[in-house]
Amino acid sequence: MYHSLLHPSGTGAIGGRVQTVVWRISRLTGHRFGSAVGPGSMITVVLLWVLMQGVGWALVYLPHVPQGFTYSPGVNPVDYPDALDALYISLVTLATLGFGDVVATDPWVRLATPLEALTGFALLTAALTWFTQIYPPLSRRRSLALELKALSDVGYADGIAREDPVTVARVLDGLAAEVAKARIDFTQHGETYYFQEEDPDLSLARQLSYALELRDRAAASPSPEVCTSARRLGLALEQLGQKLREEFVSTGTTPEEVFAAYATDHRREPGR
Repeated sequence: MYHSLLHPSGTGAIGGRVQTVVWRISRLTGHRFGSAVGPGSMITVVLLWVLMQGVGWALVYLPHVPQGFTYSPGVNPVDYPDALDALYISLVTLATLGFGDVVATDPWVRLATPLEALTGFALLTAALTWFTQIYPPLSRRRSLALELKALSDVGYADGIAREDPVTVARVLDGLAAEVAKARIDFTQHGETYYFQEEDPDLSLARQLSYALELRDRAAASPSPEVCTSARRLGLALEQLGQKLREEFVSTGTTPEEVFAAYATDHRREPGR
């Protein structure tokens, strides 16, 4: 949880693996569930956090079951396995639903149950925070995809030689800054990689290839300032490609190859 929520560039070992497994299963089915894969993988991770917390606290209670608890009339602890009772007590306490029909009487256990309730509340807060954290990165990624789509629709790369160099440099510098933000977002919020877009225009995996075309056309410009901006954009694209290769696609050496693998992983044809 610490690495997933608080570490600025970390991903929880368990959470990251769970999301990877969910993504691979989705890929085997042809991403039939579409945009539900990303949220579904996060919900799976949260449920795993709850289960781990519940089992962990159940192990704390287990040595004290049943002698450390008092049971409501009609509930006979002999009728249930001690492990099941301990897990029940743990999950009820973790959910902050009160003590139900079982109440701790052992002094140490009575001290432990409020602590578990506190961790349960913290877990709920952490889960809600995690979900709200991903929306700004997703918005930035979609904005970049739409900008690239708009430039592609007007054939901006074909007209670079005819455009004012200052204007072209400004456009390329803006793209470089947005690409750099996308790289940072993949670093700090790796779970957003597993969010697919139903609208192809919003898919960065589909639109990134046009950024490469803009880079190449601008690099051939006779204007020094346009060439400088092209190099900046190229560097930002290389850094984004490196992040995608290291963390997600694990294939390709050039940005072209990595972005093609990224598009394939999301079942998108580059620029289509």
